[in-house]
Amino acid sequence: MATIADVARAAGVSPSTVSYVLSGKRTISEGTRLRVERSIRELGYHPNAGARALASSRTSVLALVAPLRKDLNVPVVMQFVGGALERARAHRHDLLLLTEDEGADGLRRVASSALADAIIVMDVEASEPRVPVLRALPLPSVLIGVPDDASGLTCVDLDFGAAGALCVERLADLGHREVALIGPAPSVYERGTSYAKRFLAGFTGAARVRGVRATALRCPPNYDGVRECLDATPDSATALVVHNEAVLGAVLAELARRGRQVPGDVSVLAVCPRDMAETQVVPISSVDLPGAELGALAVDLALGASRSGVRLVEPVLTERATTARVRG
Repeated sequence: MATIADVARAAGVSPSTVSYVLSGKRTISEGTRLRVERSIRELGYHPNAGARALASSRTSVLALVAPLRKDLNVPVVMQFVGGALERARAHRHDLLLLTEDEGADGLRRVASSALADAIIVMDVEASEPRVPVLRALPLPSVLIGVPDDASGLTCVDLDFGAAGALCVERLADLGHREVALIGPAPSVYERGTSYAKRFLAGFTGAARVRGVRATALRCPPNYDGVRECLDATPDSATALVVHNEAVLGAVLAELARRGRQVPGDVSVLAVCPRDMAETQVVPISSVDLPGAELGALAVDLALGASRSGVRLVEPVLTERATTARVRG
């Protein structure tokens, strides 16, 4: 990777002259400036965010890596982003949003060019391939999500394992003895996304403990996927747990089309943001996905305002109009 000394050598000037060209703090002849700029382009040199803010060695910028994949619910992702942005501004920082899936190379690029003071990473996989790079970065990093090996990392997330268990336990308390999980898209599981794996483990584990028959289905984020999942749900299932925000409205609509009353014939319990649960045609009983809170906490951790390590937010279940005791 090119350094300022490499640029100076190629342009036939001193490193301080390169710095003056970048900062504009001194008048440089046009010929010299053009040589320096040409060398910067040819060598692929990335100026380090105004020489790390020139004096303070800080940029007052946080980088948030949030790939916008097709299998993710973008409005939900934006709640995390909004929470991070609001908290960053409270700390007098700006937020640099990186939405391309650049993997480890993107992290190295941000660190080497000194674009930000810290990096926050979303969409974390259980066997996260970026972990070795994150551990070696010369700047703080926080994961919204928890990989299987979180040693030496700072992570924050909803306790999805506890959330999966809480859903089953509440439904079991209401007398349900067979439940089905309408889970994330197949690609989410295939990618090894951490939250999906942890929720499924909590769901199936609690079902075994409580003697509840459980069916776990992977639902593509479209109406056809919802129909296929409901077709595959056993007729004897009296409750659905929907861990897929993108299909929540479609599940309710398809149940109504099939003549299944909620909660009379089937209870529905979702994992989603509170506002999403409250604004459906029927207010949905849910475990809150606190995206804004998690985004804000990630910023606090990145800036050292909260202790590091793994922070799991305890799930909160709110009953509304879609869960009830089993009939008869």
